[in-house]
Amino acid sequence: MGTADPAIKGSRSSLGGGPPRKMITEDSIAGSMPPRRLTIVGLGDSTTAGTPAFLSPLEAPPKGRGNPESQYAHWMARAHAEWTVLNRGINGQTAAEIRGRFERDVLRAKPAYVIILAGVNDIFGGGSAEVVERDLAVMYADALDAAIVPVAASVLPYDQATPQATAAIFTLNMWIESFAKVLDIPFADTHAAVADPNAPHRLRGSPDGLHPDVDGYRRMADTLARTIEAHLARLGSQ
Repeated sequence: MGTADPAIKGSRSSLGGGPPRKMITEDSIAGSMPPRRLTIVGLGDSTTAGTPAFLSPLEAPPKGRGNPESQYAHWMARAHAEWTVLNRGINGQTAAEIRGRFERDVLRAKPAYVIILAGVNDIFGGGSAEVVERDLAVMYADALDAAIVPVAASVLPYDQATPQATAAIFTLNMWIESFAKVLDIPFADTHAAVADPNAPHRLRGSPDGLHPDVDGYRRMADTLARTIEAHLARLGSQ
């Protein structure tokens, strides 16, 4: 959904609406539970890569290029020094293309968790939610078969979406949340994290109308980190 421009540092931001929310910081969640070293793979498209201000390590080897704060992986690792969060996002890829590199980018890394965020480019291109669902279901299953916990992340809104695309995103996200419950895997509502509280079909802040701004990526990290923390706490109580 657009071309990455590492030079972009700023963005518009519409932070009005809704109660104030404590944002992720180095101390806000890192001290809330005993440290546990983890490898986490973030698998997805531009909204994982960090577009438009950052090119992921897959797009600009070996370490990526641009503003590192424009990726959720940065904020998760900053809050949890004991976590290794690998950015495996590629701008513009469909769910099928992301699924096609699952073995290389996920299985070979042997992570404890894989965050799977895919489908917006299918819908951007006029595809249906049902096609994405099939690819997501396979990736969730492949992760579980490899003893990796998949984190099912909801697809983000974008300002330029048609009414049909917006409806498809909401349909897909309802399925993602429901299927996560069926599989008993963590669900992270990254859509809600970046959506404008007064217009959930639009981004809270965006430099290009397609992708989150830095604040949005920080909000995604907050949601994802807390989802994984909750799952770790659940495992620890069993």
